[in-house]
Amino acid sequence: MPHPIMFDDDDPGLAELRAVALSFPEAFEKVSWGRPVFCAPKMFAMYGGNSKVTGEMVAYPYSLLVKVDESDRAALEQDSRFYYPAYMGPFGWLGLDFTAAKVDWNEVRELLDASFRLVATKRLVKLLDAQ
Repeated sequence: MPHPIMFDDDDPGLAELRAVALSFPEAFEKVSWGRPVFCAPKMFAMYGGNSKVTGEMVAYPYSLLVKVDESDRAALEQDSRFYYPAYMGPFGWLGLDFTAAKVDWNEVRELLDASFRLVATKRLVKLLDAQ
């Protein structure tokens, strides 16, 4: 049984996220776990997530999940806009809640860039640097 679709194309921030995420070399979108996932070819971003830090599942349907470098994690975790995503958090991912404050799309681009660099091949990182 496929996972139910957990987003609408007109969800807040999704169109803007798509525009930025798909600008990375060889990036493409697919639906996994019912959510938009951005890959090149490994996943570097996801739209929407959940957190289970308090013991209960809390939905963050309008958010961005990215892989973060361990050197940046502590600072990002101090920002209340970020959350520790269920299932993905233990693998180095954090979520940015788009509803917590006005979205800074330059910051989103930086987060996507860092996440992309952590998962992309050397060839794709070279293509990114050449842009």
